[in-house]
Amino acid sequence: MQKNTFQLLNQEFHIHEAVLNEAAKAELQVEDIYRELDDIMAYNQYKILAAFQKNRISDMHFSWNTGYGYNDPGREALEKVYADIFKTDAALVRPIIVNGTHALTLTLTGILRPGDELIYCTGNPYDTLEEVIGIRGEGKGSLKDFGITYKQVELKADGSIDLEALREAISSKTRMVTVQRATGYGWRKAITIPEIEEWTTFVKTLRSDIICMVDNCYGEFLDVKEPTEVGVDVVAGSLIKNPGGGLALTGGYIAGRSDLIEVISYRMTSPGIGGECGLTFGQTRTMLQGLFIAPKTVNGAVKGAILCAKVFENLGFDVCPKPEDKRSDIIEAVKLGNPESVVAFCEGIQAAAPVDSHVTPVPWAMPGYEDPVIMAAGAFVQGSSIELSADAPIRPPYIVYFQGGLTYEHSKFGVIKALQALYDKNLVTIKE
Repeated sequence: MQKNTFQLLNQEFHIHEAVLNEAAKAELQVEDIYRELDDIMAYNQYKILAAFQKNRISDMHFSWNTGYGYNDPGREALEKVYADIFKTDAALVRPIIVNGTHALTLTLTGILRPGDELIYCTGNPYDTLEEVIGIRGEGKGSLKDFGITYKQVELKADGSIDLEALREAISSKTRMVTVQRATGYGWRKAITIPEIEEWTTFVKTLRSDIICMVDNCYGEFLDVKEPTEVGVDVVAGSLIKNPGGGLALTGGYIAGRSDLIEVISYRMTSPGIGGECGLTFGQTRTMLQGLFIAPKTVNGAVKGAILCAKVFENLGFDVCPKPEDKRSDIIEAVKLGNPESVVAFCEGIQAAAPVDSHVTPVPWAMPGYEDPVIMAAGAFVQGSSIELSADAPIRPPYIVYFQGGLTYEHSKFGVIKALQALYDKNLVTIKE
């Protein structure tokens, strides 16, 4: 950390010297890892640029029409760009997809039919998917309500997909198998692209008609390939996470085989209409520009996650993934051990925000979650997980999940402020 920056943080933000020294020490320890990430970032930047140029993106694609939204050139170009980046036949990229859970729900309900079976291959799905599937909640239009059965295969002790257990779980009714790439509220490493390739090859060898779907939230541009480049049939994610680059105001995407995208589009609007209608409300500019800068934004976020891991590992906390582990999402989990430390960590993240830094986050009963959840996020876009944020369900063993940062410098500042908050409350000891 340069002298001028050190002094500014110490004097303007009242960060204790011991905290700054701890962050500076950790940063030096992960420099070599950062260089590897920069190569991935450059590859994805040029990959996206090629898709823009191939589809002849121009100023005309930033305008929008009204009513039904027929023949919207911006929407059509945006979806062609996504299809090219993900190496798929087609894509849906819409502001009317309200979040990642909605994109995943459209994918599941668009493809699956009564009597089909869905298997999750990475243990428990993310909390908000439980009511979609029907693990909890009754009579709300879940898959269970419509006669779609569900199984899940737990991960092996080392966090890898248990292929043999999956072999045993697959039945004649199995229509779709799914991997959640990111950790969610779990304590595991994210599933990597090589692991996804091994999984989908295994499934297709058993039965080529089974659809392989990946929840790609938090994982875009963490590698030089996406799941659909290694055999996956369809992926879904949120634009206010990685691919929106912090500029997309809302929206989600689904990319995959053309026949699957067609039936999903009928669920998104209605049978017979599909993707032919749907306004973009003037959002194609921010969606395209956000996508263009996304590799750089994701690079800063994942570097911040690695710094978070190293700082807290140095202080004796359990972290997942480890600083040196191969990354496949932007999330860093830190096991803090008590609710007071979780709240303090989130207070530090909130205090680091450019928006609502004066607000104090508190746990609350958030819709779609089983336990009270504390969320710290002073973001330009509400709920934007590519911006600096931290959240945690208030339940043992009290793990906080750190992610995001539109720039590396801001992500690093979030780590510093979280540590400062713990230090101020005597919840962590730093050797000075």
